[in-house]
Amino acid sequence: MDNVGGAGRVVRLLIVDDETGFAEVLCKRMRRRGVEAASAASGDEAVRLLRREEFDVAIVDLKLQGMNGIEILKVFRLMAPDMPVLMLTGHGSEEARDECIKLGAAGYLSKPVEFDRLLDKALELGAGSVRA
Repeated sequence: MDNVGGAGRVVRLLIVDDETGFAEVLCKRMRRRGVEAASAASGDEAVRLLRREEFDVAIVDLKLQGMNGIEILKVFRLMAPDMPVLMLTGHGSEEARDECIKLGAAGYLSKPVEFDRLLDKALELGAGSVRA
């Protein structure tokens, strides 16, 4: 899958995960594929980033310290209603998945997740929302 969306612009991705090692590796691998990626280790940090920059898609871990993934999803829906949010978790339940989808998550994947599958899903979602 191509890493660009409309008008040939590169997809901008925000990763929210308190496992900083995982987030850093994911960002590096995304950048190697030509995706602009930034990471936040908390909900507060993610909100600050989203206030400063526009992103085409976000990947949000469900279990975080402080603000959890569902709370972040609610805030993102208010701040950037057109930005797809892909939920990612290693501790999820069917109830949590259903709640995320009901609140507007574009998808829900379980860890461990194959990198290529995550990349393809993020690019698919991000390419549809790339801003001019």
